[in-house]
Amino acid sequence: MGVSRLAGIDCGTNSIRLLIADVVDGRLHDVHREMRIVRLGQGVDATGQFAVDAIARTRVALLDYAELLRAHGVERVRMVATSATRDAANRDVFFAMTAEVLGSVIAGSVAGVISGAEEAELSFRGSVGELGSAGAPFVVVDLGGGSTEIVLGKAGDEVVASFSADIGCVRLTERCLHSDPPTTSEIDAARAVVRERLGEALRVVPVEGARTWVGLAGTMTTLSALAHNMTTYDAGVIHLSRVPRNELSVVCDRLIGMTRAQRAALGPMHEGRVDVIAGGAIVVQELARELYDRAGISELIVSEHDILDGIVLSIAQ
Repeated sequence: MGVSRLAGIDCGTNSIRLLIADVVDGRLHDVHREMRIVRLGQGVDATGQFAVDAIARTRVALLDYAELLRAHGVERVRMVATSATRDAANRDVFFAMTAEVLGSVIAGSVAGVISGAEEAELSFRGSVGELGSAGAPFVVVDLGGGSTEIVLGKAGDEVVASFSADIGCVRLTERCLHSDPPTTSEIDAARAVVRERLGEALRVVPVEGARTWVGLAGTMTTLSALAHNMTTYDAGVIHLSRVPRNELSVVCDRLIGMTRAQRAALGPMHEGRVDVIAGGAIVVQELARELYDRAGISELIVSEHDILDGIVLSIAQ
C-alpha cells in the first residue's frame, strides 16, 4: 500500500490555510491542519491592488508553513490563490514571493490563481466525500472573504453546476458595513448587494433540485459553534454538525447587531473574523432564505473539510 505525504495551501481574501495529509488509497489522513488570518485582500475591492502590508503578512505565514512542510517531509505541495488574487493587478509580485518561499523547500512546488469554477469544484470534491449518496444532490456553499462559491453536485465529485459570486465577508464589510454596530441603512444596503449577486448565481445553479445544504469556511463553522453554545472552538464537534434554519437566523441576527467588542468576547470567535463576520452572517441569512424558498431546505450541515482537501486530492497520484 503506497502512502504519499502531500500538502495543500489555500490563500484566500481573509486567511491562508495549510493541510498536510497522508494519501492512502485515495483517502486523506490529516497530519497537520492550520489557519492564519492575514487579510491578503485588504482594500483590493476598492484599489484593485494588493497592499504592501498584506503581502508582508502573508509572507510571514507562508515562511512558517514552509518550515512545517520541511519538518513533516512533504513530497509535493500545491498552493492556490482565489478571489482577491483574481482581482489584484499586482498579483505577479505576490506569486514571485510565493515561488521564493515554497521553492526553497520543495522543488517543483506549484502555486497559481484559480478560476471561480475550479475553486467551486475543488471545494465540492473536498467536502462531500464523507456524506455518501443519501443526501444527494448537494448544494455546497464556500463562503470566503472575497467570493462565495455555490456548487450543485451529486455524490462523489460530480459537479452539475457552479457559480462564483463576488460577495464575501471582507468584500461586503468593506463595501457596506462601516459603523459599529452596523446601521439599519448599512445592513439594508448589504442585503441588497447580496440578493443581487445571489440572484445572478441562482440563475446558473438550479438549487431547486438540491436536498442537502453543506456550508464551508470560517463564517459557517463559527456560526455552528455559536448555535451549539460552544465556549471554545472545537473542530471535531463542528465537523458535520447540523444547524436548523431558525436557529441559524437567530445567531446571524445577534452577530449583525453586535458591536466589534461584543463579537470579540464570544468564546469560539477567531480574532481575525471579529470585524467581518457580520457581513458573512448577512450572506448566510440570504442564502438560507433562498434555499428554503426554492428547495425547502431547512437545515445547514457544516463541514470542516473543504477546498484544502480538494487541493490535496488534486495532486494525489
